[in-house]
Parts: sequence; structure tokens; C-alpha cells
Amino acid sequence: MTSIMRAWYPLIATLSLGLTSAACGAPANPAADIRAVMRKSVAEWNRGDIAAFARSYKNSPDILFIGRSVSHGYAQMLAAYREHYANRAQMGRLSFSRLAVQPLDERFATVTGNFHLRRGKAGGGDSDGYFLLVFERTARGWKIVRDDSTALPPPGPCTTGH
Repeated sequence: MTSIMRAWYPLIATLSLGLTSAACGAPANPAADIRAVMRKSVAEWNRGDIAAFARSYKNSPDILFIGRSVSHGYAQMLAAYREHYANRAQMGRLSFSRLAVQPLDERFATVTGNFHLRRGKAGGGDSDGYFLLVFERTARGWKIVRDDSTALPPPGPCTTGH
């Protein structure tokens, strides 16, 4: 090996490893991938499929869901969803707005935004609020590992709609 080749070899090897890792699944655009997970979960919710919706969460005893109460683990989170949204009327129609995705590193990202749940009186009425999600990049794609969702109080008779 010539001295020029020896000098360039570490750089060429590093570049080759970088290209290999990009081709083997390193996220090209984590924000776009996470937004796709969010769109898919909304579509699954609006089809009435809680089990499919829940697959956006990591199936692990370590996940944490903070809502009306604190749930630890995938099974407890799924049971809480099924209890609070037992039928299509209670599930209503879900949408998200003001999504902000912030990658923290190659493995984790946060998402903040607002949720809107449109339901008739029989389903409990409309519900709006905000959330902070922590996503983890897993072998199965981006998954929610922390969910802190807060519903806003329903508008009262003195609310002006601001």
C-alpha cells in the first residue's frame, strides 16, 4: 500500500461505514417517519381499531402512559384505552394538530401537539387537549415509549371560546 493510500484509507473506510449504516436502516428523516406513524395511528383509531392504534406504542412493560391516571406497561395502557373507549361512539373521530417533532438523537425523539376527539353526546362529547410523546427507534420502527396526554376541561357556561 502506498503512503497516499495509507493516508486516505481511514477516511474511505469511515465513509464506507457511513454509507452502509444509512443503507441498513439509519433514519434518513426521523421527523417524517414519526409523522407517518402519527397519521397511521389516527387512521386506525378512526376505523375503530384500538389494537392496531396501540401498535404505535412499544410493546414493553417499561412504557409509561400519563392521562387520567398513570399506566405502566403496554398491557395496562391497552386495557385503559379499551375501558375508556369501549365503543365507536366513545372513540369518536380523532385528529392531531400543531405537531412538533424534535429528534433528540438517533434513537429518541419527542412529539408535542394537540389532540381533538369529536364525539356526540352519547360518546361523552368532544374532547380536546395536548400531549408530549417520547418515541424510541426500535427494530420495529419508531414506537411511543412515554405518553403524557392532558385533556382540557370542557367549556363552561361562562367560557367565551378563546
